[in-house]
Amino acid sequence: MDKVTGRLIVFFDDPFWAGVFERTVDGKLFVCKVIFGAEPTDAEVYELALTKYDRLNFSQGVDHVAKEIAKNPKRRQREAAKAMKTSGVGTKSQQALQMQREEMKTERKHDSIERRLAEQERKFELRQQKRKEKHKGH
Repeated sequence: MDKVTGRLIVFFDDPFWAGVFERTVDGKLFVCKVIFGAEPTDAEVYELALTKYDRLNFSQGVDHVAKEIAKNPKRRQREAAKAMKTSGVGTKSQQALQMQREEMKTERKHDSIERRLAEQERKFELRQQKRKEKHKGH
């Protein structure tokens, strides 16, 4: 049976208000960041969740396992310090957003290379055509 959970975190990311949609489906975390601009009202957030949720661009799924909290606070502190050393700074959501940004960056780079090569090919064909017209003997 599929277990789906979701939540929205709204925060002030200077100079704009932003929201992070987190969706967990079968142990995979999908994340999408939305920029609101001015501080959103409850009605605006509710409208966004109801009307535009299906058009949000979520990141690739990242394995996500809910962790149980240890009872001893000193142990929790040691585990948190150890986790920060090994996994780096940021939450799973932030890491998923970073991975999505990197994917989009490589995609844009690939598209721009293709466009540049197509433009070079078009200019080359145009030069060849001009050279042929010059040698027709008109």
